[in-house]
Amino acid sequence: MALTKIPVSILDRANARAGWTEAAALQSTVERAQRAERLGYRRFWVAEHHGVPGITGSAPTVLMAALAAATESIRIGSGGIMLPNHQPLVVSEQLATLEALFGGRIDAGLGRSLGFTSGVRRALGADREDAARFEEDLGSLLDYLSGTSAITARPANRAQTPVFVLATGAGVDIAARAGLAVVFGGPGLFRAPEGGEQPLTRYRRMFRPSRWYAEPHIIVSANIAVGSSAAAARDLLLPEAWALALSRTRGEFTALQPATELDTGQTTDREQRFVEQNLEMAIYGTEGEVHRRLDDLVVSTGANELLVTGGAYDVGAQLESDARIIKILEG
Repeated sequence: MALTKIPVSILDRANARAGWTEAAALQSTVERAQRAERLGYRRFWVAEHHGVPGITGSAPTVLMAALAAATESIRIGSGGIMLPNHQPLVVSEQLATLEALFGGRIDAGLGRSLGFTSGVRRALGADREDAARFEEDLGSLLDYLSGTSAITARPANRAQTPVFVLATGAGVDIAARAGLAVVFGGPGLFRAPEGGEQPLTRYRRMFRPSRWYAEPHIIVSANIAVGSSAAAARDLLLPEAWALALSRTRGEFTALQPATELDTGQTTDREQRFVEQNLEMAIYGTEGEVHRRLDDLVVSTGANELLVTGGAYDVGAQLESDARIIKILEG
C-alpha cells in the first residue's frame, strides 16, 4: 500500500507529566483524541498499565468511554486490554456496552502481558498460567462477542467490534490461528529466530480466514515524532526514552520530565545505552526525513495501517507533530 493511502492512528498511554495532576494528564489524552479526529486519524487507542507512576492509563475501557463521548467519528480502542488480568465475559460485556453506546466506533486490541512488578501481579491475581491461557481466553471472548457462547453476553454484540492482537511472544501465531488482525512494533518486526521465519511472514502464512477478517491485516506501530528539525523531534521523544531506560535499571517508570531538565549527568553508561537504543527504534526528524523512513517501513512490511506511539512531555509539540504526520501522509 502506498504511504499516502495508508490509514494512520494514535496510541496514547496517558503518560503522567512532572508538575501535572493525573487528572490533567487524562484530560490531555481526551483533548488529543479530539484533535486527532479533526486532523483525520482513523483510530485513537489507549492502553492498560497498573501501578506505574509514569502512566495514568490503567482502565482502558473506562477511558475509551470518556474518549468516545468526547468525539464523534474517530474509532476508539485499546492497545490493549491485557486479557490475563480479566475474565473474558466481563471484557465482552464492557466492549459490547461501548459498542451499543457508540456503534461502529469501538476497537478491541488485546494483549497477553502481565503486571510490571510481582506486587502488581499479585494484586491483580494474574500469573504466568493466566498468560499461558491467553489463546483459550481469547477464544471465549470471541464466542461471547459473536453470540456463539453457551452464555449470552449482554448487550448483544454480534461480532461488530473488530479484534486485534498485540504481537508479543506467541501473539503472532495466536492471531493467525484465530483469523484476527495483528499489531506489530519494535525490533521484533523483522527479526526471525535462528532457523525460523520472520514474524510477518509467519503470520501471513498461518492466517486462517474468520468471521472477523477474510485475509491478514497488519498494523505496524512505531514511536514517531516530526519537528522543525531532527533535534527538535528527538527532544520530543527523549523524556519517554529516558523514563524507559530508568525503568530497566532502577525499576520505576516515572512521570515524564521536560527534555531541558533531564539530569543526564547522573545516568550510567548502561542507562545511556538504553536511551539511545530506544531512540534508534523510533522514527523522528523533519517532515522529509520521516516521510522517507515511513515509506521504507510500509514498503518493507506491507502494512495495512500505521499506529503512532510515543509519549511526550511537551503537549504543544506533540500536537504539532500529530499534524505534521497527517501532512506527510496526505502527500
